[in-house]
Amino acid sequence: MEAAGTDSDGREFKSAQEMWREQIGDHNKKTLWYREGVAYWEGVEASVDGVLGGFGQVNDADIKGSEAFLNTLLHERFGDAGRNQHLVALDCGSGIGRITKNLLIRYFNEVDLLEPVSHFLDAARESLSQEHFVVSDVHKATNFYCVPLQEFTPDAGRYNVIWVQWCIGHLTDDDFISFFKRAKVGLKPGGFFILKENIARNGFVLDKEDRSITRSDLYFKELFRQCGLHLYKMKDQKGLPEELFAVKMYALTTEAPKKVHKTRSKVQSNRPAIIK
Repeated sequence: MEAAGTDSDGREFKSAQEMWREQIGDHNKKTLWYREGVAYWEGVEASVDGVLGGFGQVNDADIKGSEAFLNTLLHERFGDAGRNQHLVALDCGSGIGRITKNLLIRYFNEVDLLEPVSHFLDAARESLSQEHFVVSDVHKATNFYCVPLQEFTPDAGRYNVIWVQWCIGHLTDDDFISFFKRAKVGLKPGGFFILKENIARNGFVLDKEDRSITRSDLYFKELFRQCGLHLYKMKDQKGLPEELFAVKMYALTTEAPKKVHKTRSKVQSNRPAIIK
């Protein structure tokens, strides 16, 4: 990736390769990158405000935008919007189960949660337990995996949708590509990924505090190509405060779409974040 970028201190890099060589140039540095990223979140309160970086007020707009996008996709990809199927989703970087509880569990019969921060996952398990939260007998949180994305391999053919939101910035480019290549195996026929992320205006922005990278739209699209994924549809998230990064939603498939659906987009860490 040739695009130039900056870090959260304003330092400029000529390319992503230069930044990655410095950050993860050897095995020890890469281990530290991931350890420090998890350690940052281990110091964050297990609440909506905590997992959203102090911007808990964006929760409603975020869920509303995600639901509209998901609804469109379910109608297009599955007959009768999947109502006559047993639908299963994976919530990657699930945190406290915010997206599962507010959105996914209403549309999917089963949702598995994947989260490397143990106290977040404990809070999700408690919040989604049958005693405290019942949508119906046929909609439930099934498995809770305390595993980082870069180490996770899903069961083959389990998921209709793999949802990845505000977490992929913690993965290096190589691990981003290897994650999606492994995760493809977890999709059922006709299944797809939804990636929802902050978008840098150009190139990338490295957050030195939580060890994450915010990528540009072009940066993401180049990585999708390297993953062997096809862009089925994308949409801008509306209604977020202006001081935050722009956010895009991407629907990605393993097969080439017959027609690529495009929406107008304006190019703009793993949570809503002030532009640095």
